[in-house]
Amino acid sequence: MQEFTTSHSLRNGIFDLLSSVNMATEQNTELLDYTIDLFNKNGLSSDYYGYHNIDHELEVTYVTLISAIHSLNQKKFSLGDVEYLFASALLHDFDPGKASDRPHEKSVIDFINQDNKIQQLLHDVGIESNLVCALISRTVYPWSGKIKTDTKEVIQNYLISSSYTRGDTEKQNHFMNLGHFLSISDRIGGYSLGDFSKAMEMAKMNAHASGWHPALIVRRAVSFFEDMLNNESDMCEQVLNGIPKHMRKNFLDNIVSFMKLRQEEIQIYNKFTYEGLKLVPTIEKNTDHDEFIDALLEIYKELPKPLQFTREDFVESIHDKDTILNTLRIGDPRGPIIGFAKGGPLEKYNFQLKIDDGNYGKNNTAFLEPIALKNGYWGFHGGREIRQLFLMQVQSQGYQYMTSFAMRDVIEYRIKNEPGIEFVEKFDPERWDYYRITL
Repeated sequence: MQEFTTSHSLRNGIFDLLSSVNMATEQNTELLDYTIDLFNKNGLSSDYYGYHNIDHELEVTYVTLISAIHSLNQKKFSLGDVEYLFASALLHDFDPGKASDRPHEKSVIDFINQDNKIQQLLHDVGIESNLVCALISRTVYPWSGKIKTDTKEVIQNYLISSSYTRGDTEKQNHFMNLGHFLSISDRIGGYSLGDFSKAMEMAKMNAHASGWHPALIVRRAVSFFEDMLNNESDMCEQVLNGIPKHMRKNFLDNIVSFMKLRQEEIQIYNKFTYEGLKLVPTIEKNTDHDEFIDALLEIYKELPKPLQFTREDFVESIHDKDTILNTLRIGDPRGPIIGFAKGGPLEKYNFQLKIDDGNYGKNNTAFLEPIALKNGYWGFHGGREIRQLFLMQVQSQGYQYMTSFAMRDVIEYRIKNEPGIEFVEKFDPERWDYYRITL
């Protein structure tokens, strides 16, 4: 069960937390609503399929606030600390001009410094923007190597520029600590606010936004959590101890679930590597029985929701005479289904994105939906094989073109290595682009 279902309910939850420590001032409430409005106006609302949308921003603000208030009650933080953490969490990822989903902290800070309303609201509650910039800078990830060295220098410059922390090593160290607290709250965030289905969707969104291959989703999630728990254990404990028990349980249960998936992936890898497990692309003839439909639907639901192009009428689309379909099976053409490629005439698809495809309406183009594979089976070239089989099916039916979506880097690689491929539309910041193959 999720803690919140909409950005509106998150907003109200944050307001209630502010009220609990007499921080629901006119200025803080206006800053909260103004930030939400900025995200929505710049296409970063809940509908935006990127990890860093308004939901992430509000989830991090909620988790930061609820844990910071606990530290306030434990006399570890002052009310002023909570004020700074609230403002910094609320603004930490807003980058309206970003060219990719992953925010660039410098761009976020530049926007804050150039927005007169934000500057005025911060000033009215006695918050120095230099210190907000210092806290936001500390959310950079990973906190290691050159990134860490360079960012520490940037933060130090902000601390020296602040009249509050200038020349006071103790205060400077305290704000570095607050920045670390914000960084851990940022990474715990939504993973504490729902069950594993939400956590997995978040991981997929992050992978999609970062341009990772699906085979990396689980292993990088495990690495992400292990790094935090092992190398930043003290701060992780402080943040986790400040959130309610059911949220701590959500977070830890989600980590365990990712680890179990990783174990399954390793077992599958061993079967391929040492037991000669075969993946067999298969053109399906009989698609009418329930067992077949259920197997496809189960795999289809593992796709990120925005990549489910026929979510509302999936079963009907399987039965459609114009649908082109093949499956990936284990062992032989009758073995268990672990993936599929599906598509059909371009004209049967209504994309939410605005795409100027001059072939629309000419009935000469087949569209390939995103390849669907079971978790654990990415990375063994099965996806490529059913994509190639789909291409052969399209050619055999007399189509002149095939179109689909893929990450920009993947399309660029294919353009270099395969003939007849071109971009039709590029989409930023997602870098999830629409391309065409001339057959």
